[in-house]
This record gives sequence, C-alpha cells and structure tokens, in this order.
Amino acid sequence: MLRTTLAATAVVAALLAPTAARADTGDAIPALTDAKGRTLQLRGWNLADKSHRGEQALSGITEKSIRDMRAKGFNTARLLFFWDDLEPRPGQYSQDYLRKIERILDWARKYDVKVVLDAHQDVFGPAFDSRGVPAWATRTDGLPFTHHPDDWFSEYFEPAVQRAFTHLYEDEDLRRAQARMWRVLADRFEDHPAVLGYDLINEPMGEMREGEDLATAARRIERDQITPMYNRLADAVRSVDKDGWLFVEPTPIVGEGVPTGLGRIDDPKVVYAPHFYNSTMEAGGDYDPAAGWVENYEAAVTLYPKEYKVPVVVGEWGPLNNSLPHMNRFYREAMASLGRYSSGWTGWEWCYGGGYCAVDGTGAFRTNKELTAEPYAEAVAGRVRSAAYDSSTGVYRLSYDAAGRRGPRVTELSLPPGDWRVTARGGALVLRKDRGRAWILAAPDARVTVTVTRG
Repeated sequence: MLRTTLAATAVVAALLAPTAARADTGDAIPALTDAKGRTLQLRGWNLADKSHRGEQALSGITEKSIRDMRAKGFNTARLLFFWDDLEPRPGQYSQDYLRKIERILDWARKYDVKVVLDAHQDVFGPAFDSRGVPAWATRTDGLPFTHHPDDWFSEYFEPAVQRAFTHLYEDEDLRRAQARMWRVLADRFEDHPAVLGYDLINEPMGEMREGEDLATAARRIERDQITPMYNRLADAVRSVDKDGWLFVEPTPIVGEGVPTGLGRIDDPKVVYAPHFYNSTMEAGGDYDPAAGWVENYEAAVTLYPKEYKVPVVVGEWGPLNNSLPHMNRFYREAMASLGRYSSGWTGWEWCYGGGYCAVDGTGAFRTNKELTAEPYAEAVAGRVRSAAYDSSTGVYRLSYDAAGRRGPRVTELSLPPGDWRVTARGGALVLRKDRGRAWILAAPDARVTVTVTRG
C-alpha cells in the first residue's frame, strides 16, 4: 500500500499518455495454471498485521478472516510476513514465527484458500520505525532521515532510506542474507498445500541519482538492481522449492501509468505482480472518470507480461475512501479492466472497520466493496476463450475449449453470496452446486459455454 507524494505525482502525471483504449491482447498474456494444467483465476485480499511483533506477531490474523473471505467467494490471500520478525538476529530464525505462519496456512487449507507469502516492507524496515528488512541489515552511511507523519510514502525519498536499498541490492553479505532468508521460508512451506507461491519483496524502491526524474530512476533501479535481485532470490527459492510460483513486483511508480524497466527473470514460473494505486484516491480523493487513469494503467502494465510471456496478478489495489460520488463507477471499471488482462488480484485489505477495510465490524461489505464479489471461474479445465461478468445485468459468461482426453475434466466456479443459477452447454453439465461453488464436467475437446445468472 502506498500514498504517493505530491511531488512524485506531478512528475509522473506529466508522463501519462493521452487516454486510449487498449487493443485486445488475445493470448499474448499467459494465464496462471495449476499442477493439473487448469487455468486459474485468483480473487482475494491481503491479510496484514503490522501492529504486532514478537510473541504477539500475526495475532491480528484469525481463522474468522479466512472463513469469512471464502464465504464471500474469495479464494486467495496474500499473507504479509516480515523479515525482521523471521530473523531478528543474523542467522537466528524464529521457529515460533514460522509456526504462526503455518497456523494461518492450515486455516487456509481448511477453507480451500490459496496463499501467496509476501515478504513485506514499508519504508524499508524498523530502522525507520516501520516493518520489513531487519535493522541489522540496514546501512545508511550516516545519511539523514526525517519522519513525515502526514505522508509516510514520502519517507521513501529520504536519503537514508534510499541508501539502505542500494546496500541491500549491492552488498554481497546482504544479498546472501536475503537469499538465505528465502531458502529458510520456502524450505519450511514448499510442501504445504495452501501455498501457491512467494512474493519476493513488497513495493521495492531505490536511490535516485542527481538529475533523474522519478520515472527514469524507477526504470533504472528496476533494470539494474531489482531484476538481478529477483534472479538471485529465484535461485534461492528453487534450491528448495521447484513448484511454487514466484511473484515479482515493479516499483510502485507503475501505478501512475509508467511502464516498468524490469528485465527477464530466468524462471519458468514467474508472475508479474504490480500494484494498482492512484495518487489522488490514495490521498482520500474521488475517482475522476475523465482522467483516463484506468485505461493508462492497463496500457502500461500489460507491456511487461506481453514481452516476457508471464501471467499477471495484481497484488494490491483499492482506494482509501470508498463512498465518494464516483467510486461506484471506479469499482465497476476497475473490475472490468482487471478481468481483461489479469489472472486475478488481491485487494487491500481484509479487515473489519474503516479506511481500506473490505468489511465493517459486522462483516458486511463496506460501500461499493460488494462490487468486488462476482461469479468467476476459479479453475478451468481447458483453454478460456472469454470470461466476463456484466454487473448491470448480474450475468457471468464463460466460454472455453475443454481439455483433451488426457487432460483435466472438471471446471470450478465461485459464486458470491446470493441466489445464482448455473447452466452449461456444448457437451457439458453442472455436476454440483453447493455453498458458493459449482462444478462443471465437460466432454473432451468440447466447446463449452457456462452462464451464471442472478436469481
């Protein structure tokens, strides 16, 4: 989650291209798949507990959260963990913290929720009164740091924070420590059935050089420092886990429609995982439909997965104030956009209250958040031709070419709370519909059409 500074906003806003409709990507962006070869769609929320540490770490995440998410139709959680909790002293890994993570993963398995383990950092780590990289792995060369309590994201531009990122990327001993941390975590959880993959670092940033604007600096940092880091961490994870998906993020600057400078990650199971935030809405403002932000973001963010042929899962998104006049339109347009190019998303965040929370204290969706709960195909046994939900009519349509005789047979649908009618045509039938799920059985190589209609 970020809140962009006004200065940063001015720089990137000037770089935005005129609003233009994105051409249909067709099959250019691959889909996320499971071990059976089924096409996956992830829909869910971030699970975060930034308030508790030590013995109380992760105590803010409960079984109720995962049960309630699944009951509303969501099948994925992006679970935040912090390196400073996992390795409070060099080489000393907290077994208690690993057990706490495992307890949450066990709940996710119980409710059939997939989990992405996210190595989270905000403003680098505890050396700057935040969370993430341990203080013992933070080097600032004595450069200054000033808190900005009214705009925490601007702290990323403090000299000490920027230099700390440079040392993390460039110092050999810190590189080894970061890779070792990931080996420990992946080795512990590589066999856990709830674990889908690993988000290698949240919202990486870096050090600007004199004369660079923000977009130019971001592209250089992504190309020259973050890409090599991801390749190092991919090697570390693969030394113990051959199967988990690796989620890689650009800098948060992509949220303003600036294409990433990330290069190729040399691994067969990479997911591009940008965040989808707008500076105005992050500051509590309303959505401006005329500004073309959604269109510009979609045009920019799809360039990388098209070039490198990797699926897209948006790791964080969602405005601060959901009840402003244009927010209903924002959610409808955002959901339609995400459905065009991504293999899913995890919103910020699943909690019970105000602000960014998905639901209120009673567990009811907060204003306009109910628009995130749509029918969708969790796993398609074949090649998806089209899939879309029309929020105005309450109709979801899925068309797919079923797998051949040796492929998987059953497609799984997720249905949000309510009365939904499911029909299947083209050599397919509805096997079962129960508790917000439906299962479709198709003949080999059939061209199937599934329609889900609100009752």
